[in-house]
This record gives sequence, C-alpha cells and structure tokens, in this order.
Amino acid sequence: MGSKSAAALVIGNEILTGKIEEGNIASLARGLFARGVEFRRIVVCRDEIEVISEELTSLRTAHDYVFTSGGVGPTHDDVTVAGVAHSFGRDVVRSDEIVDLIRAFHARRDKPVTDAHLRMADIVAGSRLLSSEDVPWPTLVVDNVYVLPGVPAIFRMKLDVVLKELEGEGFASCAVYTNCDEGIIAPVLSQLSAAHPTVAVGSYPRFEADDHKVKVTFDGKDPALVAAVADEFVKAIPAELYVRRS
Repeated sequence: MGSKSAAALVIGNEILTGKIEEGNIASLARGLFARGVEFRRIVVCRDEIEVISEELTSLRTAHDYVFTSGGVGPTHDDVTVAGVAHSFGRDVVRSDEIVDLIRAFHARRDKPVTDAHLRMADIVAGSRLLSSEDVPWPTLVVDNVYVLPGVPAIFRMKLDVVLKELEGEGFASCAVYTNCDEGIIAPVLSQLSAAHPTVAVGSYPRFEADDHKVKVTFDGKDPALVAAVADEFVKAIPAELYVRRS
C-alpha cells in the first residue's frame, strides 16, 4: 500500500509452550492500522540471546519499525535487552534515570531494592528512553526498534506513548457482509485485487454469525477508492446475498 512498514518480535518460551496466551499483537495491529503503518510480519521466538538477535536483525533491516514484546522483567529468562544489544553490536549499560525511578517506586512502598529489580534499569548503549507525563516508566528505543513488555496492561499503556511518535493518516476501511459462498466470489475478489493493487481485499468466512456467511474488507489510503472498490464488489454479487456494509 506504499506505507511505512512494521514487524513484531514476540519473545517468550511461555508463548511457544502455550503456558501464556499472547495478548499484545491485536492491540499493536489496531494501533498501527489507525496510523497508516502496514503491519507485515510477526515472529515468535524463545528467550535466547542469539535467537533474539538473529530474528531482530532480520526484522529491523527489512521494516521501518519493529516492536518487541516480552522478556524485559527481573528474572533470569528476561534476556530481551541483551538480545537487542547483540543485534546492534552494542553493550548493555545501566540507566541512572531508570535506577532512580526504581528506587523511588520501592521507597514509596517501604520495600528494599534488590539486584534483580535493578536489572530492569539495563538498557542498550546509545538508545533513548521514551516516556510521557502520564507514563513516566520509559520505553527503550534503539534506532527503529521499540522494546515493550509482555504484560498486556503495561504493553498497552506504553504503546499509547509510542504510537504518538507514529501519528499519521490511518487506512480507510470498508466491510461488506454477505451470504455468498467464498468459493463463488473468489474470482470477483481476485479481479478487484488485480485491478486495484493499492486496495487490500480480504475475505473472512464466519461460521458462528447469525446474519452473514462471509465478511469482505477493503483497506487503503484513498477513502474514495476504497468505497468505489466496495461498490464494485456489491454490484458483482447477487442482490439477495448482500447483507450490509460498514
């Protein structure tokens, strides 16, 4: 679609073993779509420095933005920062700014600060810290890589700050709901996709929906063109199989 591109690297053995359900990609996808950034790839990998480094290097050299999720806590298997540093060939250093935040946080709760707590102040040399008045706990940014936590509530909170850097005109989207058979409308969708390469056409059967069988979506940067392609589709299917559009 001629837009900035993005990828995500989800890090965690717990995702690959099914112990934890991944809960961040949908939020990221919606946020990027709303800002006109094309989300192209998702990779899930283990908590291993070399693996993280290899996957991240591949993603960051092929996309405008990369977002990592997971592996930034205080335990032995939180090795994302080390993996990111390895990918860039940089050292891991301790941030005085984050150390101060950690000490102040625990002081307010009259709790001791451990070495494990302070590990969360480790950052990649030469990176920057992105925060806001509402979200003072910073997000680590290394060139085009945004390092985010795996806990969904914290991920979403930090993502809101990150996305403000990417503010842009989002994609226009139109959905047409039908009772068509997907195999029957496939040639029509292929023709529309070929004729309008800047509009992404998607088809999604819904077996549990009461009022329709297939939802067809049209996404692009030009709202008028998106609407026109949707109109072409509606005209190409039997009127009795059309349900609604949104």
